[in-house]
Amino acid sequence: MKITVIGAGAIGGLAGAHMAKAGHDVLLVDPWSEHVDALNQSGLRIDGVRGDMRIPVKAATPDQLSGDLGTVLIATKSQHTLEALKQIIPLLRPDSLVVSYQNGFNEPGMIDMLNEHGLPGERMVMGSIPNYGGALVDPGYIEFVHEGAIQLGEMNGQMTPRLKELGDALTALTEVQYSDRIWGQIWAKEVYSAQVVFSALADAPLRTTLGVEKYARTAGAVVKEALEIADANGIDVQAFDFFDPANYRVKTPEDTQKLLANINHAIWLLKKDQDNKPQHDFKKKGSGIWWDIVYRKRPSETRAFAGKLIEYGKTVGADTRLNEKLTSMIYEIEDGKRELGFHNFDELAAYAHSIGKTLP
Repeated sequence: MKITVIGAGAIGGLAGAHMAKAGHDVLLVDPWSEHVDALNQSGLRIDGVRGDMRIPVKAATPDQLSGDLGTVLIATKSQHTLEALKQIIPLLRPDSLVVSYQNGFNEPGMIDMLNEHGLPGERMVMGSIPNYGGALVDPGYIEFVHEGAIQLGEMNGQMTPRLKELGDALTALTEVQYSDRIWGQIWAKEVYSAQVVFSALADAPLRTTLGVEKYARTAGAVVKEALEIADANGIDVQAFDFFDPANYRVKTPEDTQKLLANINHAIWLLKKDQDNKPQHDFKKKGSGIWWDIVYRKRPSETRAFAGKLIEYGKTVGADTRLNEKLTSMIYEIEDGKRELGFHNFDELAAYAHSIGKTLP
């Protein structure tokens, strides 16, 4: 299978390298020329939960692309999705498959852009949720941080030959779960990710942020509001390995305990693979939001998915105040106007109390 992966960071790089190792014709594409040069010269070095390995790969910068791209996985950061898509539109055909292989509510914008260029966006775009994790540490070097399945599905819910073909290719990396409700899966990941954004308010591992009950209570309140935004938009939010939406529809103290148990289970799932590798000193100790802010010193994806969630909420008149407060705090951190620290959790908890959103 011919596959072009746009964005050779942790998510795209891991998938592309493992599919190449399995014999597929894969090209990794990234604007970071030093990364591309390292990939072509020495292959992709991977360490972390599966041990050390090096996989030969082909790589290019976007300006070097030409000809048939085959199936395209867009694995950039969410905020760069449409820019990446626009660059390759001249190389796409009406029968091309373009997959949003990343976080964020990207599919509607991708469909619109393709339609605007005279292409059948509704037919070309496929949705996915990659639930494994990693970090692009240095040029040519990715740390595999945690295992996880991939949800993959056609936007219309149908099981198609191209869906099965791509799913078979991706199993070179991890389990693929076919979804007939991929839009509900995508919403579930972004609702769940509200607590991931929350964890990035301090420079600390998940076990000392979400793993502490008083902080988890505030994170749970943020996710509860995010779920209410989804409900107001008429979304059938789907459960997945890290998240069961039923546990966030809190009305009683007993419900709160179920929510906290869900958060603890998510932390266990994210960290169990690292616990089995005590000899490896993991560089990525927090979320992807944390990694961007602390390690990469660049804007995170917060605007592209948490910000978009708020936009969806405002469109239907849902209450978005707690998520707005959280995202504004992250933006201030990114702009150098706020210090990372546990005081941010306390401030957000006080705000939640002031607007009556503390969990029972």
